[in-house]
Amino acid sequence: MLRGLATVTLTAADVPAAVRWYADLLGLEPYFTRPVEGPPAYVEFRVGDDEDEIGVMDARYAAWPVREAAGVVVHWHVDDLPAAVGRFEDAGARVVSPPTVRGEGWATAVVADPFGNLLGLITSPHWAAAHGG
Repeated sequence: MLRGLATVTLTAADVPAAVRWYADLLGLEPYFTRPVEGPPAYVEFRVGDDEDEIGVMDARYAAWPVREAAGVVVHWHVDDLPAAVGRFEDAGARVVSPPTVRGEGWATAVVADPFGNLLGLITSPHWAAAHGG
């Protein structure tokens, strides 16, 4: 039934600021912006080996409560968890859950971006094996 990650949607009251923050952090520019003219309401980046999508949506359009716990954290595989957490911190993110070894090669952390979104980071032996690394 679930075939893979399609889009992770983040919200921000200031979409241009969020887009600039993620572009600087990720070292890439978005590939999709709507509307094309004027201030953006929705922007997407493609990241990682599978070109997973991170969407940044104007918080006014969220159909769920913004700035409240949503109950889900998506974890993105990283090769070096402490370095990734450090890079997020250097960019202005707050560590919500520090790097924690879970055993057998697994480790996780959670950071909050400056716009109130939670992002999980994980060192996953399963992901690495499935992607040749």
